[in-house]
Amino acid sequence: RERERERERFETMGNVKSKQAGPSKKALTSCYKDCTALVKERKCAPILVRLAWHDCGNYDRNARNGGACASIRFDKELAHGCNAGLDGAMGLIQPLKDKHPGLSYADIIQMASAAAIEASGGPKIPMRYGRVDAETDAAVPIEGRLPDGEAPFGQADGACPGDKSEDPDPAAHLRRVFYRMGFNDREIVALSGAHTIGRAYKERSGVPTLDSTKYTAEGPGTKGGMSWTRDWLDFNNDYFVALAAGEKDADLLEMSTDAVLLTDEGFKPHALKYGESQAAFFEDYAAAHKKLSEVGSTFDPPEGVSI
Repeated sequence: RERERERERFETMGNVKSKQAGPSKKALTSCYKDCTALVKERKCAPILVRLAWHDCGNYDRNARNGGACASIRFDKELAHGCNAGLDGAMGLIQPLKDKHPGLSYADIIQMASAAAIEASGGPKIPMRYGRVDAETDAAVPIEGRLPDGEAPFGQADGACPGDKSEDPDPAAHLRRVFYRMGFNDREIVALSGAHTIGRAYKERSGVPTLDSTKYTAEGPGTKGGMSWTRDWLDFNNDYFVALAAGEKDADLLEMSTDAVLLTDEGFKPHALKYGESQAAFFEDYAAAHKKLSEVGSTFDPPEGVSI
């Protein structure tokens, strides 16, 4: 009888370990297929990429908070000015969470972004999963860490990131944002290339000069906004090609944080390289996207789960 109890204890321990083994590959694979189908059906790649970026892009490695933990699902963080419109993106995530309850919000948010990039013609991101969700809105970091498109730029780091900086240099602003998270100049430029998809809206950010353009007037999806590229649902290197060409199209958006990629000596070599080689851009972008998707995350199991 004692041997039977020992066997039961051993089997129970095994069950506990299996529960702590992270999300199942079967569930992850199924959810990835659902994310891809959602992107193709709803033409929503840009907002899913933006949602994931805003969830992880507030990470501060010195303060040791923020990052990809799904704190953006809380009203407190959605109320941040830079997150205008992202309640709609969470509305796209919730049905995925309902269908795949064993996956964390943090994993689904980052997965949807990676699937959106690939479904739009971009590279497959070498993702890993097992992120643990923030439990309450106490995890929501201080507002002001995400980048501004135009001056006056926010400080973006330190104790008061929302304060306006006296430095008008867009390159310095980008470095404050991304160095704070542990990224270098090459990674900054590669990640900026995500502007090849999507639009910005005048009523949300105040940056675009037009409410609508000949490239966005008919959608798909929400009509209007200004895009950085003509084919703003296709992930490619057109963003860098357009920057390098120097052709000014009044219907395309170019912020000072875009233009500086070709004027700053630390950024310029990478921007030119990506304009010349889509393969080089895709390789560096995939690595930088993966890194960004993991900042501030706690993984269970610690090594994560790949599919």
